[in-house]
Amino acid sequence: MKIEKVKNYNQKILAILGTLAIILVIVSILGIGGIAISELLRFNSYDDIETGILSDDKIEKLQKENKREQVISYQNPKLIDTINSIYIIPVSHKNLNESENINGLLNIRKTSSSSYESNDSRYSRQYYGAYNNLIIYNQQNDLTNKLFDKRVNFNNIDSEYFSDEILLLFKVAEKDTYKDGVINLSDFKSLYIYSLNKKELKKIENSEMDIVSYKFLNESKDLIISFGIDKNNDGKFEDLNEPTIIKKYNYKTGKLTDIIGEKTNSELQKMLEGTEK
Repeated sequence: MKIEKVKNYNQKILAILGTLAIILVIVSILGIGGIAISELLRFNSYDDIETGILSDDKIEKLQKENKREQVISYQNPKLIDTINSIYIIPVSHKNLNESENINGLLNIRKTSSSSYESNDSRYSRQYYGAYNNLIIYNQQNDLTNKLFDKRVNFNNIDSEYFSDEILLLFKVAEKDTYKDGVINLSDFKSLYIYSLNKKELKKIENSEMDIVSYKFLNESKDLIISFGIDKNNDGKFEDLNEPTIIKKYNYKTGKLTDIIGEKTNSELQKMLEGTEK
């Protein structure tokens, strides 16, 4: 009789423990799923092309009325160079619910996010947002310096740390090539590289093409850059049905060279379309 009671007791304990384990697993899955969804939404919100700056044509119309529809917003400083106490301050912007007098007060709000990624012997940091400029702040001498002297839009700041140098990289839209009234990531972009040590800003572009992606070559400051070809000439690169080409950028000389030669490219195209027998 006692043995039966012990068995029943053990079965109840096991049932309770099993139930608790199942609940714990479900809670963990929901928690991980919630975090993943929130991160996805966060990233997508930064990638929203509608966060661009207004086109020059739209700005001119607003200026005639002494109005504005966007205001400057500064994000929290990011420590880039710990040895020299150098910070970057991303300059963002907010879209107003309605246009206001250009002499009105600016509303300042702050948001920030960052991620870390290791890569060969250097390491990287990335900052996502909706930016229209970048301020370099030197804590030691309390000096600030804005990077761009013109109207631009970008949503990502890459900081690459080498043994002898720190580089900041941005894919920047400068013109409303898509003609939708907004300068944003739908428009053609150039790649800018800023050397924190040399205080030098370099621009990489390929006429009538969009910068799609870039990647440092292993143990090098040279880059592989993917350019999007706007075949239908609408001022916007469509990844779904428009091709890309890749080039190598020499950091020292500033020259772009083809990775794949014209002969190989022609042979591959003919094989694809079946014209080479």
